[in-house]
Amino acid sequence: MKTSALIPVGTPVPGWTPPLTPDWDLREGQYVRLERLNADAHAALLYRAYAGHDGVWDYMAYGPFSSAAQYHRWVRDHAGQDDPCFYAIKNLQTGNWEGVASYLRIAPDAGSIEVGHISYSPALQRTVAATEAMYLMMSWAFEAGYRRYEWKCNALNLASRRAAQRFGLSYEGVFRQAMVVKGHNRDTAWFAAIDQEWPALKEAYAAWLSPANFDSNGRQRESLGDMTRLVRVTEDPALK
Repeated sequence: MKTSALIPVGTPVPGWTPPLTPDWDLREGQYVRLERLNADAHAALLYRAYAGHDGVWDYMAYGPFSSAAQYHRWVRDHAGQDDPCFYAIKNLQTGNWEGVASYLRIAPDAGSIEVGHISYSPALQRTVAATEAMYLMMSWAFEAGYRRYEWKCNALNLASRRAAQRFGLSYEGVFRQAMVVKGHNRDTAWFAAIDQEWPALKEAYAAWLSPANFDSNGRQRESLGDMTRLVRVTEDPALK
């Protein structure tokens, strides 16, 4: 069907082919290993990392979990899904399984994929491994052919909003009254990166993850947020 040359219909996407859904079970970097989440392999070890830290679940639709058995059941019931597609995260510096993340709202026909269900134990938070886990998930998505990589969070979760911006995702606004979670209203903040931004983001991650970016005490010389600032097209006003 032809359209009038005077009507804007969007930039052509010649040769567009929808990418595959996530088809990997394992990815490993310098500091972290990601495996498809499995109740028998990971649940008990993850519960140990989460135990005593119920704040991990404050903004999640599930948790906290009162026992290892309860968490095992949750993992067993959710780990085998294609969407969300869950991964367990092992910190190679400690040798421990310390977190979970997933792909979700996977829409190959649109070239869109989201990262979410991010539950980092305190041991994983603010570590190089935590950042590399997000890099590995983002890199697979763009290199598989996705055009858009999304991050959404409770608008009250400023830590998550800061993380999204630090990782190079641009702020896209707040959807008001988007959900009811655990009996409470949730406004949802949206962030995303697109494929045109990936080459610059990849370069920023490579520079940040380089051993040369850390001193002898493991402190970063340059922050990832500073490196991704020039790539982000919008800043989150809540963080100013």
